[in-house]
Amino acid sequence: MAAASKTGKNTSSPASASASAGATYDGFTEEERAAMKERAKELKPARRGGRAAKADPEAELLAKVAEMPDEDRALAERIHALVREAAPELTPKTWYGMPAYAKDGKVVCFFQSAHKFKSRYATLGFNDTARLDEGSMWPTAYAVKELTPADEELITALVRRAVS
Repeated sequence: MAAASKTGKNTSSPASASASAGATYDGFTEEERAAMKERAKELKPARRGGRAAKADPEAELLAKVAEMPDEDRALAERIHALVREAAPELTPKTWYGMPAYAKDGKVVCFFQSAHKFKSRYATLGFNDTARLDEGSMWPTAYAVKELTPADEELITALVRRAVS
């Protein structure tokens, strides 16, 4: 039963009310917290003359890809090659600890490992800076389990269109 003050008003917090209603919210998952920590590291300003100032963003991206399980790594490596070939003007970088590609400092597209978030598929996503607008509704993320030649053609076309 909700607590009441001397004035008769309910003084229970919304959190305790929802907990008593059987709803459970544990906050962010361990994987989400890890991704946020990765992003915080990425945002730290490079110190003058420090190691971060000399870091190679593509090498950092490839190091993250190398840490992925075999299936995700194979997808990420192939998508990396397709993006670099289709839009060499995009800058490879990590974003929330995942491979991403930016134009003028803004992430255009990214790869999300299935393993990292315990999903049944990897994701190739596009941010709002990607010029994929088509009509009043269009996809901005694609589930990826494998890459066929047709899939590779689609990715190449989407990346080229995203930076046009």
